Amino acid sequence: MSEKNKELVRNFIETVINKRQEHLAADFIAPDYIDHNSSAEPVGIDGMLCHIRAVRSTYPDLKVVIHDQIAEGEKVVTHISIIGTHEGRWLGMTPTYQRVSIDAVNIDRVKNGKIIEHRGMANTLEALLEIGAVKPA
Repeated sequence: MSEKNKELVRNFIETVINKRQEHLAADFIAPDYIDHNSSAEPVGIDGMLCHIRAVRSTYPDLKVVIHDQIAEGEKVVTHISIIGTHEGRWLGMTPTYQRVSIDAVNIDRVKNGKIIEHRGMANTLEALLEIGAVKPA
């Protein structure tokens, strides 16, 4: 079960995010999907797609690289890097056209062959330093 769940999450990232095949999102995401990191409305598949499109509006060349995965029961933990060029507004900042790589860890819950729940943490401070939006003291 754990290997199948890891494969599902991996395939979701590759297909829907990296290959931009949003029309296949329902193959991976449950209709009642909840993203604990997003305040996007609506929730579910539409909310997830809204979130991805918002990230792409900031980083049009968005790519997610998977470094490692661990799974236990329904949960899959994935260490990723989010890579892209800052070409859209982010946190009120105008585009810097700087390339960034943001390390993140996602925790997804899989039930009945679909991702039903998501949460994660991203090192946004590193990205802010990379694009020069924050200067060290």
